[in-house]
Amino acid sequence: MLKVSIITVNFNNSHLTEELLDSVYSHAARCEVEWIVVDNGSNVDPVPLWRNKYKNVLFIRSNINLGFAGGNNLGIHKATGNYLFLVNNDTIFGEGLVDEMVAAMEANPQWGMACPLIRYFDHPGILQFAGYTHMNYFMARNQTKGQGQLDVGQFGRHPYETAFVHGAAMFVRKSALKNVGTMAENYFLYFEEYDWSEAFKRNGWALVVVPSVHIFHKESMSVGKLSPLKAYFMTRNRILFIRKNAHFSQYCIFLLYFLLLVLPKDIFKAVKENNLGFIPQYFKAFYWNLTHPVDSVDTGYTP
Repeated sequence: MLKVSIITVNFNNSHLTEELLDSVYSHAARCEVEWIVVDNGSNVDPVPLWRNKYKNVLFIRSNINLGFAGGNNLGIHKATGNYLFLVNNDTIFGEGLVDEMVAAMEANPQWGMACPLIRYFDHPGILQFAGYTHMNYFMARNQTKGQGQLDVGQFGRHPYETAFVHGAAMFVRKSALKNVGTMAENYFLYFEEYDWSEAFKRNGWALVVVPSVHIFHKESMSVGKLSPLKAYFMTRNRILFIRKNAHFSQYCIFLLYFLLLVLPKDIFKAVKENNLGFIPQYFKAFYWNLTHPVDSVDTGYTP
């Protein structure tokens, strides 16, 4: 029987993880399911209580926050399934999700990763994700298909390719990791799934959306509030992603675009909104990319 290892990472949000675990018992799957929960250095260790409550779940505890990629990689290394389903702990499964994803992947051996449609939990008829467009490597910009649209079946029921997968729900063929590898941990936050998507494509694997099933994401429809940490990693990793995945000429043009347009715009916005603490983070992020190789494990972030 095929096995799916479902991996989720918790960081100081135990109630969300419990809501996910409690919900899945109403979504029986025909295949064998292995649940793996990684606690990523939460301030209070929830694992002892969880082990008493959820007997059939493998819990892994890291004493430090390893970031999105690092936390998921801990789970990947312990997984024994034919497929890995990496899901955010603030998600709730739609009906038939696991079985449909397995069936689609089994029928298409050239697929490396797939995503269901993602809907907003608080607005269950509204799409968050139905695929990504290709990246403009001169600007490090692309678009999310379907975001904010009412789901009326406009994306059909037949799978289609996407340029990148969404980190909230990534269904992965485990055998593909033999040549692709796990996620790059030095991103820490943001752009990890974009970088991983590029690695899959370079190794000949297709990335797809399976629109016949969906998952609900508790992320707000409004744009999340910026913080110094987010300002740093969004800036640093945007540059790092282009360094790793674009041609040298594209990288050079991107740097001009960043220095002449993006950085001045971000600084102006920070001044206008009285977020002066963001400005040093923008420069630290840029300086990190000038002084560190693309595989450096030093994140460079200081509050």
